[in-house]
Amino acid sequence: MFGRLRKSFAGVVSSVRAEGGSSGHDRAHNLFEAAAAYVSACAEDDQERMDEAASWVSPEALSFGVSELACRAVIALARERDESPRAVARALLGLPAA
Repeated sequence: MFGRLRKSFAGVVSSVRAEGGSSGHDRAHNLFEAAAAYVSACAEDDQERMDEAASWVSPEALSFGVSELACRAVIALARERDESPRAVARALLGLPAA
């Protein structure tokens, strides 16, 4: 199982574009930059920025980055609220307490 997970993660990481030039918009973005830009654009309902961020990495890499961002956000909110991550996630989605 861990071999499959490692292989999948390696595929996502290798799908991220190689870094280009070192100035401004010329350089490639990593999957976490893309995820942060994509999610913040979604929160602000900015389709143009969402499309731009989605073009920085492969769809698989973006999905992985967004998932990782969601996990980290739920953990941070749970610590801040002194609640379980499950309770926070359900509250964010408007689900009843389990």
